[in-house]
Amino acid sequence: MSNVYKLSPRQADYDIHPLFTSRWSPRSFSDKQVDDDALFSLFEAARWAPSANNSQPWRFIYARNGSTGWSNLLGLANLNNQRWAASASVLIALVSKTTHLRNGDSEPSALRNHSLDAGAAWANLALQATHAGLITHAIGGFDREQAKVVLDIPEGFHIEILIAVGYQGDRAELPEDFQLREQPTPRKPLAGFYAEGRFNFSE
Repeated sequence: MSNVYKLSPRQADYDIHPLFTSRWSPRSFSDKQVDDDALFSLFEAARWAPSANNSQPWRFIYARNGSTGWSNLLGLANLNNQRWAASASVLIALVSKTTHLRNGDSEPSALRNHSLDAGAAWANLALQATHAGLITHAIGGFDREQAKVVLDIPEGFHIEILIAVGYQGDRAELPEDFQLREQPTPRKPLAGFYAEGRFNFSE
């Protein structure tokens, strides 16, 4: 996989594993299907994410392209996202549990960090995908209220994002407006993200 990492044009200011700069969010998917071993390795990586109180609130609901559940998941995305996500091999809904039964308690209590933990699980999944030669793209533009109905999500769970998974395809196969955006995005300067001792940021 080291050859994959070397393709990234991004440059880190400090020495980090190239996996981090190699991960980005393409929209061009090939028609190659993701097999079970590759797919479940993503969920396995997510399983080992950091978790407050070891609550592990993340849940993944997936559908393969062409399966009976595919149209339900794809139909949740807004029309603009459907234009490219329709070519993905797998779509995943990431859901987090908003309560947790702590040791010694008889009733569950609010889990304030459920979205943070779910985000950590998503990051693990995305990095494992990059390591395995897959691509992922998180989708924030979708109907969350409809998702509760279509996916039978009960009370006490929060839907976070949709995730498209597959193998990278040819950028030329995308609609022209997406082709122009099909490249790794830059990052803000590192110095804008940290401060010592107190909040000292311009925004």
